[in-house]
Amino acid sequence: MGKTRRFWSHRLRSNHRKSTYFEDQEKEYQHETPLSTKLSDNLQLVQSQYANCSDVIFHEFCISHQVEAVLIYIDGLAHIEELDQHVLTPLQQEFPLTDPLLASVRNKIAVSSIKTVNLLAEVLEELSGGNSVLIVEHEHQGLSIGLSKWEKRAIAEPSAESVLRGPREGFIESLRTNTALLRRKIRSPHLKIKAMNIGTYSDTSIALAYLEGVAAPSLVEEMTSRLQRIEIDGILESMYIEELIEDNPFSPFPQVLATERPDVASAYLLEGHIVVLVDGTPTVLIAPITFFSLLQSPEDYYERYVVGTAIRWLRYLFFVISLLGPSFYIAVITYHQEMIPYDLLLTMAKSREIIPFPALIEALLMETMFEALREAGARLPKQIGTAVSIVGALVIGQAAIAAGIVSAPMVMVVAITGVASFMAPRYTIGIAVRLLRFPMMLLAGFLGFLGLIMGMIVLMNHLFKLRSFGLPYMTPLAPLQARSLNDVLWRAPRWLLTKRPHMTGAWNPERQRPNQRPGVDKGEIED
Repeated sequence: MGKTRRFWSHRLRSNHRKSTYFEDQEKEYQHETPLSTKLSDNLQLVQSQYANCSDVIFHEFCISHQVEAVLIYIDGLAHIEELDQHVLTPLQQEFPLTDPLLASVRNKIAVSSIKTVNLLAEVLEELSGGNSVLIVEHEHQGLSIGLSKWEKRAIAEPSAESVLRGPREGFIESLRTNTALLRRKIRSPHLKIKAMNIGTYSDTSIALAYLEGVAAPSLVEEMTSRLQRIEIDGILESMYIEELIEDNPFSPFPQVLATERPDVASAYLLEGHIVVLVDGTPTVLIAPITFFSLLQSPEDYYERYVVGTAIRWLRYLFFVISLLGPSFYIAVITYHQEMIPYDLLLTMAKSREIIPFPALIEALLMETMFEALREAGARLPKQIGTAVSIVGALVIGQAAIAAGIVSAPMVMVVAITGVASFMAPRYTIGIAVRLLRFPMMLLAGFLGFLGLIMGMIVLMNHLFKLRSFGLPYMTPLAPLQARSLNDVLWRAPRWLLTKRPHMTGAWNPERQRPNQRPGVDKGEIED
């Protein structure tokens, strides 16, 4: 009985797959159908595609009280007031109809964005994009009228990438608004924006932006190839694209930079990188990138170079602390007590004498609780999320010390590590370090410094082998590019950044004229 049930279940699934396949093939064939000269046939063809769609409006009327026509649009995507004023009102008035009929109708519509559609697929594409389609009796073509309108939020500063000095605008969910923000930053015809659509059902608009003459043509071809080979039912966010185009999908480190700031995207465009914009999300993708790109903040370039360099070094230091802080403490307190000064060792031993758990268990408990509080604070409403995470950390930490579950030094180490992880300017690199912290703690808890060194060797080996669109991840340290170190180990003054990065800007290395160091002109008259 069980075999029979499984057999028929398999047959039903197989038949379902076959029927779905043939239905898809039939729909694809219908999409290539050209429009007919009979209005009723065209109307029936479009209505069959939008069956059970109450938001698709078919407005039938007569042009100049003589010729039947239908205006098709999607309620909520089309600008209905503009359609009434510039399309329906002038066409329903009496005016002379000449041959060809469609030309006289087109001249009567006071809209600049009008194009001709010939196939059903073109009609469906225009309707999905928010445009309206006018189909006229005795005409085998239709008119797409570009009067789309839908609600979108105002341009505001990205909450995750706020700066003290710099632009306060960020990308939004509208693709055309985002491309316009890039055009405002780079006002050159060399800024090329290639459009494509991905997604069988979502048909999501994708824009590929690059600076012609600066970005390497091979890089543009590689990005275009990776995007065109994507076959998926829908794209709802740029992470869908990121996971399908990166070099190593199993690495915890991101190989594509995600940002919501137009100034950051424009800066990378000027260095020869490529920007991918996805309709429906404010997050754009930048490729290729390096490990150090994830540790740089836009504010490094909006402050004086001395301040930017000091903040960058501080960020590097606390990045290492966020990764190795608890592991180092576990290794020292468990296996290498001789490294601790005698007075400090006595204090730490006194604080740990009533603790029933080893240092590794302490650290795992506190780190897990800290991560839980952080996630709870992020998911709660903004008004109470911060208060809950801060108060929760204080109350739980103090209660754990009073109960003798964890020691005070361990709470301090976990707190410092948590603060250090917040200094990562990119959330993607921060979450990767938070995940790697746990295996590093396990290695330190079982093998001490030996395990810590083994973990670092494996991690560095992975980073040195990693690629982002063929670009070595640890550039310019490996391979060593001494010229590019002035924007990695420190933030060089603007007048010294005369060359673009070697790996991405080799196609056009000159960034600015050299010898522009500021100073008092020699010919200036002195008092």
